[in-house]
Amino acid sequence: MSKSYSMDMCNGAILPKLLRFALPLMCSSILQLLFNAADVVVVGRFCGEHSLAAVGSTASLINLLTNLFMGLSVGANVLVARYFGAREEKRLHDVVHTAIALSIASGAVLTVFGIIFTKQILVWMQTPEEVLGLAAVYLRIYFIGMIAMMLYNFCSSILRAVGDTKRPLYYLLFAGVINVCLNLFFVIVCNLNVAGVGMATVISQCVSAFLIARCLTREKEAYRLCVRDIGFHYKYILKILQIGLPAGLQGTIFSLSNVVIQSSVNSFGAVVMAGNAAAANIEGFVYVAMNSFHQAAVSFVSQNLGAGKFSRINKIAVRSLICVIITGCVLGGLAVLCGYPLLGFYSSKEMVIEAGMVRMKMICGTYALCGMMDVMVGILRGLGYSVMPMIVSLIGACGLRILWIFTIFRIPTFHTTEMLYLSYPISWVITLFVHIVCFLVVRKRFPKTDGPKVV
Repeated sequence: MSKSYSMDMCNGAILPKLLRFALPLMCSSILQLLFNAADVVVVGRFCGEHSLAAVGSTASLINLLTNLFMGLSVGANVLVARYFGAREEKRLHDVVHTAIALSIASGAVLTVFGIIFTKQILVWMQTPEEVLGLAAVYLRIYFIGMIAMMLYNFCSSILRAVGDTKRPLYYLLFAGVINVCLNLFFVIVCNLNVAGVGMATVISQCVSAFLIARCLTREKEAYRLCVRDIGFHYKYILKILQIGLPAGLQGTIFSLSNVVIQSSVNSFGAVVMAGNAAAANIEGFVYVAMNSFHQAAVSFVSQNLGAGKFSRINKIAVRSLICVIITGCVLGGLAVLCGYPLLGFYSSKEMVIEAGMVRMKMICGTYALCGMMDVMVGILRGLGYSVMPMIVSLIGACGLRILWIFTIFRIPTFHTTEMLYLSYPISWVITLFVHIVCFLVVRKRFPKTDGPKVV
């Protein structure tokens, strides 16, 4: 890869490099959400509230089914960063090709599973009858593009591990423009409703996957992708699973708790579902902006661990937390202040906008806590500890949310959307505190001063 794209995370000032890494990643994620938001905006404006509810309410189910495999890309990211920092070229080559093989296999499994079981899962989620058929059509088309989605995300994680967050941004921008154009064409001109939105998404995913895979095949360094070398190196599969599987399980069970919450939202009817979907879409912009520092923490800590630069780990942690607090407070606050006009992009109905504002005030106003929690998870994963943050997150966040829904939320006086959404900030505070304690314990296991490489 050209030196202008790579980044030495193991030497020099941390904060400028952290920002140089995180900002293109932040832009990539925000662009991705903008293009996804185009799906919701187009159906909301041109197809009605039932179509809006159908597309918007599927996000938690999509995350539930994809997060397990997306977690494996975290394992690939950690290992690629570690071997890149340690300059272990043979190991780096084998990990890259194992990761690509995993991405293709994961996408194939998700495609088959999603197409077969989508409608039954939507029924279990108490999806209203007037929304069920539309949601099932959208999801089945969406899952056709799973191989492309997985390939893009694994390739992107490889580039992030070596410090390249710029080119994924360029590829995503190009594919996203195609997505928006096809959205408008399929929905407005062809009158395909949610099916058109799904088709546009699949096509754009294939474009981004092709571009980023082509990029890796043209690299000059050890992480260059050679199609003939794609295959499973079982030694590295186990290492990727050791780090990535707990991350994936954590994401999956987090999504399960969100599916339970979505089911509770569904019980309030299509108007609340539509407002919830629109608000969740806006929140996504704040979340992915904060999440860029989580991903930066994973790559920076992994590279420095591989290079034996232990003295930089605490500095990376502090600077990542400061960045995510500022990002969460500023963007979360702006989202609440501008909530009414922002929600107006998704629906012109006042009841839908009011329902969305209930969620935004409760969640966006406290979103910095979620960002801090995720950064601590990223630091622990970068250090090679993935099971510990998984257990903490499952008990402290997911378990508490589900407990809240089946106890306090069931009390008639507290059976409101406000009390439902309150489960989020409460779970963030508790889980963040425990993650900080875990980091302090784990950090003692590594030297304070620089030492030998960790591979």
